[in-house]
Amino acid sequence: MSLRTLKARLADGLAPADSWRPETRAAKSDFDLNPGIARQDRILRPAAVLVPIIAHETGATVLLTRRADGLTSHPGQIAFPGGRLDPGETAVEAALREAHEEVTLDPAAVEVLGLSDAYETGTGFLITPVIGWIDRPPSVLAQAAEVADIFEAPWGFLMDVANHRRDHLDPQNGPRRWFWAMAWQERYIWGVTAGIIRALQVRLYGSNEVSDAAAEDAA
Repeated sequence: MSLRTLKARLADGLAPADSWRPETRAAKSDFDLNPGIARQDRILRPAAVLVPIIAHETGATVLLTRRADGLTSHPGQIAFPGGRLDPGETAVEAALREAHEEVTLDPAAVEVLGLSDAYETGTGFLITPVIGWIDRPPSVLAQAAEVADIFEAPWGFLMDVANHRRDHLDPQNGPRRWFWAMAWQERYIWGVTAGIIRALQVRLYGSNEVSDAAAEDAA
């Protein structure tokens, strides 16, 4: 019952996949928790991530990766499969392509349910989260050049705001920077990935409190 209600909630609460436009403006950003930090006047680079929700008999989980330690950008951090859009690509096409390249996830195994809020990063990307539904545990394999590890976190854990906290960094130069973070077992999910999860929770459940609906979906 809970998997059906969750899938229906996603289909109803997300933006249609074909509503994506290259000129879409960000609804959420790294600046939401840092209003005192001025945004640069810049053209954002389009990117997309796939948020793969896996329907297990015991409940839904979300597939996440740990980026390879040798990468020049955000090494070792927890992320969704994704990356920049190639010329002429839509957000959905890019998200599915990147998931296949990074973890060999078969695009045919993913039912795209819609889009969550576009997210502006402090590094100048405009990320479109593409929400995908996977009916059964998929066959995946980490591509070592990009991904060090693949794991799943329970939907109920990620959607429970009791597990969302505000953490911060104090750079050597510049003001303190705040970000969302979630600690799942030994994994530390933070920054853009946690911000996208937080935005999805608010979009679907419309509240900063733990809701009966979220508990039902997670059952």
